[in-house]
Amino acid sequence: MSTVEFRQVSKGYGSTAVVREFSLAIASGELVTLLGPSGCGKTTTLNLVAGFLFPDAGEIRIDGRSVEGLPAHRRNAAMVFQGYALFPHLTVARNVAFGLEVRKTPRATIDARVKQALDLVHLSAMADRFPRQLSGGQQQRVAIARALAIDPAVLLLDEPLSNLDAKLREEMRSEIRATQKEVGITAIYVTHDQEEALAISDRVVVMDGGVIEQVGTPQEIYHRPRSAFVANFIGAANLLPVRVQEATAGDLRVATDDGAVFRIAHADAVPAGTTGLLAIRPEHLAFASSAVENSLPATVQTTSFLGPVSIHTLQAGTHRLRARAVAFEATAGAAVRIVLPPERCIFIPAPAP
Repeated sequence: MSTVEFRQVSKGYGSTAVVREFSLAIASGELVTLLGPSGCGKTTTLNLVAGFLFPDAGEIRIDGRSVEGLPAHRRNAAMVFQGYALFPHLTVARNVAFGLEVRKTPRATIDARVKQALDLVHLSAMADRFPRQLSGGQQQRVAIARALAIDPAVLLLDEPLSNLDAKLREEMRSEIRATQKEVGITAIYVTHDQEEALAISDRVVVMDGGVIEQVGTPQEIYHRPRSAFVANFIGAANLLPVRVQEATAGDLRVATDDGAVFRIAHADAVPAGTTGLLAIRPEHLAFASSAVENSLPATVQTTSFLGPVSIHTLQAGTHRLRARAVAFEATAGAAVRIVLPPERCIFIPAPAP
């Protein structure tokens, strides 16, 4: 197991900065996901670790040693590509053995590692088949086995499930996580799929515009977003512009421009007068039959029945909100009272100018 460290790493193309002052320490055996929209710099960051690209500034260390100037084949990092990159004319076993053969590994060692890798991904019975004879999920597992066979220090996965259908993606992400934990290998995983990142990661690195927006466990990222971008990119969020009126004993009292006042529980202390956003997830909005703390009247604009839940769009004064409810039925035009539970509200300070 190995550590990976980025120290103020930057990479650009011409005048366009793709990765900017990226700093991150990844612990041994940790699976860290780089998550963000297309063009945010996540794949470039992965390629910088692999040695397919070199940074313009900063340093990358694997196991405490700088890899500056080292070509890809000397970094002991294995990449699983989005398109699998299997050789169609080679059997499964020969595909898995390829990296070992290039390294001129003794044949007995190659055979043992190929068997071990195929056992790990449950494909031993298909060793003599060709890629065209496999399903997409099986091909992906061959690609993972090939990467693991060389016994790399770091496993790099670039959108590894993007070519699979939704159900198979869900199955494969569980298999990838289980394999990574069983081997104990340090892994960096790139995806734009929020659910995928939350499901498999020890930590998630949310990126936008080449910079890190937030790093944390899946629970921290989802429940305590630190910016409007993170709140909206990870799931969905209702965002109300507010100003802090009072901060006491871990609670904030905030007000909107139209005079609605809310309490935010367990918030970081900030000075009165601080502006920012009150964020709350749609599934955390509640409904009440009478006036209670943090409630306000609203009108149902639209409602969509999705089986286990219903999605309601609500107009509350000047604020348009979304609620995701399990056992609440409403029709368009209905008058309701919505509740923003204080313990579910989050305060996101406005960014510094």
